Amino acid sequence: MTAAAEVLHLTPSAVSQQLAALESEVGQELLERRGRRVAITSAGRLLLEHADTILIEVERAEEAMRRHAEGSTGEIRVAAFSTAISLLVAPSLVSLRASTPGLRLVVRDVEGHQGITQLLDGEVELAIAVEHRGTPRADDERLTRIPLYAEPFVAVIPSTHPAADAQSVDLTALSADDWVMTSIGNPLRDVVLLACEQAGFQPRIVHTSDDFHSVAALVAANAGVSLIPRLAVPTPSPAVIRPLTDPPPVRRVFAATRRGQADNPLIAATLKTLAETAADLPLTS
Repeated sequence: MTAAAEVLHLTPSAVSQQLAALESEVGQELLERRGRRVAITSAGRLLLEHADTILIEVERAEEAMRRHAEGSTGEIRVAAFSTAISLLVAPSLVSLRASTPGLRLVVRDVEGHQGITQLLDGEVELAIAVEHRGTPRADDERLTRIPLYAEPFVAVIPSTHPAADAQSVDLTALSADDWVMTSIGNPLRDVVLLACEQAGFQPRIVHTSDDFHSVAALVAANAGVSLIPRLAVPTPSPAVIRPLTDPPPVRRVFAATRRGQADNPLIAATLKTLAETAADLPLTS
């Protein structure tokens, strides 16, 4: 008892009181007197085994918190649209697993215009989003942004279309067709409508779908024509795919985080890896 008191910087009386309180809690005698000494009881030995386990777990927890404070371990939630998940997030996840083993990415599939909303609401730490008229400006003080890629749209037409044999398609060649378009609120719809307006016509929208496999299937069934971002084209495509004559409309994709978190080492590592993965995307072939 005296030795324990010295180690704990307590008085023997205080140690005795704490032991009495502990015995009261467990409802069993932990020490028994043997002359002028005390010995641990079987109940005490059992409790000691659990105490060792508890102390080990506490030490592990302290070490995990230390690594988290240093930025070498933690969880990052990422909001991204489906094409970006396939082409950017999944490959980056493989790279990050090797370079930053303490990082755990949690991915949320959201439309390209919804990621920034979730980011600003604190639901995620990173968002991969599409530039559109409702996107916060590049100089918005709430966000740190990095551009990832600018992806041209391509024409999606039926095999029976007069332009199917051409090497490239002028947008005006599709002005008389029915159209398959993304839904109202999808930022890609705004890009396509603006491109058609600049080409001098308003598309006759008959069908709507935000799933590019469905869009290609409808076009292949001769239900209309459409424009799809190049990297989102289904492979193999049931419809004919042709590049547009210059300058084609583009989908501009960027990554963003809240400015106050931009210096987090895990977020910085993720942004760097996303940018490196984006640089290797086949945007020109």
